[in-house]
Amino acid sequence: MPRRWTREEYHALGEAGLIPEDERVELIEGEILKMTPIGSPHDGNNRWLTMFFAPKLEGRAIVSVQGVLGIEDDSEPEPDFVLLKPRDDYYRRSHATAADALLVIEVAQPSRSFDLGRKARLYARGGVPEYWVVDMLEQRLVRHLGPLVSAEWSSIKRFGPEESLAPQAFPDVVVELKHLLEPLDEGTV
Repeated sequence: MPRRWTREEYHALGEAGLIPEDERVELIEGEILKMTPIGSPHDGNNRWLTMFFAPKLEGRAIVSVQGVLGIEDDSEPEPDFVLLKPRDDYYRRSHATAADALLVIEVAQPSRSFDLGRKARLYARGGVPEYWVVDMLEQRLVRHLGPLVSAEWSSIKRFGPEESLAPQAFPDVVVELKHLLEPLDEGTV
């Protein structure tokens, strides 16, 4: 059985230089896992989400791109995009936690089974109220909603590129999904 790490131990490994700064890893359920490289469509969606949400939610939420989100004592994923509750220190004093999240979004390409499976269960257990997976391979957005019952999502729905959707925390901010679900050319990574 592999060694399980706590968030505290994980940070100590980083501070000791045992995890190189340029190593793309995240702590998931006590395991230090390598993250998949970010391709240009994935990166472009992160930028689009930032440019869309940041001006509309100024003063109402903090936009976080590939930042840390503490969940329980043994997980510290780095979601692609998170809308966080406003905080005066912008989370300088401590990392954001699942309790601070209003919406978590993962842009899924090669990581789609992980994002729709293990990460979805992790975010549910942590109490994230809303989780979107932009499934670029299937050209759909999968929306997971609470309230959570026994660490399970109460609702999971799929949306296509012709639809629009608003986060439950911000019903006035409507996203036209065609902007996130543009078809990819063959061979695009």
